[in-house]
Amino acid sequence: MTERSDVADATCSYRRTGHNPEPGVWRLGALTDREREVLLLLGTGAGNRELSRELGIAERTVKAHIANIVAKLGQQTRTQAAIISALAHDALCTDASCSQHLGLVPGRLREQTVA
Repeated sequence: MTERSDVADATCSYRRTGHNPEPGVWRLGALTDREREVLLLLGTGAGNRELSRELGIAERTVKAHIANIVAKLGQQTRTQAAIISALAHDALCTDASCSQHLGLVPGRLREQTVA
């Protein structure tokens, strides 16, 4: 069995790999309203077929939107874009009753009670 390096454990994985998703969040302003809607749904983990049904558009159109989103956010994959969607949920979601906004997400609830 190979032992992991203590150095690898001590450094931030963002810094170590050079992949930090946050700059993609800063680029949300480059997206159209429809692309923002697709990105928000992409963050749920839904596939193209489910996205097309939810949005009432063709799968081909969903693929085009995702390709545009990935490019505009400076990412390489739809998974990276989905991570940005999760990080930027508050900026993307306009539903005031969304549980993400109410602090009902376990990680956020812990942060709020600890602080």
